[in-house]
Amino acid sequence: MRIRATVAAVTGALALTALAVPAAQAAGGGSSSHRAEIAEVFAQHAAAKTGLRAAATVQGDLNVSFSDFRIAKAIKVGTTKHVSTVVTYTLTHGADVDIASDSFASFPLIYRGSSVTPDSVQGGDAPAICVARTATTATCKGTIDIYPGETDPDLKLRNAWAGTWHGAGIALDLDSEKSALQVDGLGTTLVQRNSTLTVNASPEPVKKGATVTVTGRLSRANWEDHKYHGFTGVLVKLQFRKKGSSTYTTLKTVKTDSTGNLKTTTKATVDGYYRYSFAGTTTTPAVNATADFVDVK
Repeated sequence: MRIRATVAAVTGALALTALAVPAAQAAGGGSSSHRAEIAEVFAQHAAAKTGLRAAATVQGDLNVSFSDFRIAKAIKVGTTKHVSTVVTYTLTHGADVDIASDSFASFPLIYRGSSVTPDSVQGGDAPAICVARTATTATCKGTIDIYPGETDPDLKLRNAWAGTWHGAGIALDLDSEKSALQVDGLGTTLVQRNSTLTVNASPEPVKKGATVTVTGRLSRANWEDHKYHGFTGVLVKLQFRKKGSSTYTTLKTVKTDSTGNLKTTTKATVDGYYRYSFAGTTTTPAVNATADFVDVK
């Protein structure tokens, strides 16, 4: 089964507008019927919570709450490859909630922007697996599955959305339409545009005391055209590691040009490895180039 979430602002609160469910659960009405029913549930939540403040919980008839939401600090997303990140959380529920029922499902989401009018929501390909710990608590493990090559306008990532995303938890009883939705306060992660970095030091070999020219390029994923483009105007460190050592020393800091290219010079002293190192930002992950060895004669 695949669960993919799209998002809409419905009278000022978070609402799901599409949710795929298994064929077995769709019997009698089809998956589109279930999606419509679930969307209606969330629309009802939204209508009841106009002006929802951050860190609030929208609760339906289903008596559950979420805590201990754990997700990777950062998710690196490229241009085409599917990225999956594990999320764990604790589900607390009433004694009358049967989490082992075929009609019960819970899963994590992450959303970008305000919980009132989010820019985007990303979910998982399947419900979380919840294991009972007590009569009223369960430990759940799900995924966030991101497809940067997605063309659906409701799911397609935008470059401007790189940065901090917030966690949310969902619980549903698909048979009764009972539900609970927590839209804020569960945690955060960085969804970042993946980066690449290259280096080339020349000439090779080089005479001791001569000039070594070190070039390279810093690029990052563009989620809108599914290509990598130069990351311009950012600082990158040129580092050197002497042959036989495991420690890099920063020689200087260089700024990328208008196409993401790097170029600088240094003096050759001993055999060793040159690399560029980018410290990263909230929108773009840190990356080190694969070092280039220079033999000094």
